Amino acid sequence: MPPSEPALTLHTVCGLEELSGHGEAGISHVLSLLDPGTPEPAAFGGYGVHRRTTLHFHDCLGPGTDKHGTVLVPPEPADVAAILAFGRDLDGASHVLVHCHYGLSRSTAALLMLFAQGEPGTEAGALVERLHALREPAWPNARMIAFADGMLGREGTLSEAVRRLHGLQLRVRPHLADLLRSLGRGAEVDAAVAP
Repeated sequence: MPPSEPALTLHTVCGLEELSGHGEAGISHVLSLLDPGTPEPAAFGGYGVHRRTTLHFHDCLGPGTDKHGTVLVPPEPADVAAILAFGRDLDGASHVLVHCHYGLSRSTAALLMLFAQGEPGTEAGALVERLHALREPAWPNARMIAFADGMLGREGTLSEAVRRLHGLQLRVRPHLADLLRSLGRGAEVDAAVAP
């Protein structure tokens, strides 16, 4: 299948601490992916007129508690459906900013699914390569991607491309394996190192 033209021509992915640096970038649409209980970032007061969608869930792979005893709220199909609904309201001229707390996992997963939704004819591997070039340390949340894979009819190809990216990241940053396991993300590590 021939590749589609990129549906998102201007896009930014970042973390909370980087938001203030994008106030002059002409952002038209913002997707905020925040932990439950996190207030709206004050940095948006420095942005021009824009449309913003905010979703609250933790960057995790399932229910449980973290090392501080916080009950985790995992991303669910309804959250992924809301991200895809956000994407359907965009046009190619929009400058989209997607952020989470660090700009590495929830936000990169969301931007990848927006790429996939907007470019159904582009192979998953090419979309992941574009995401990786945009945000080199990207580690898209595998749970979010699995839901999007099904909703977009990608038949597991997004998940497989993300698994390969995770494997690459572990080769470049082997210390991530222990960190991710300590955060309850061992399933991603196991999948990434599987043959």
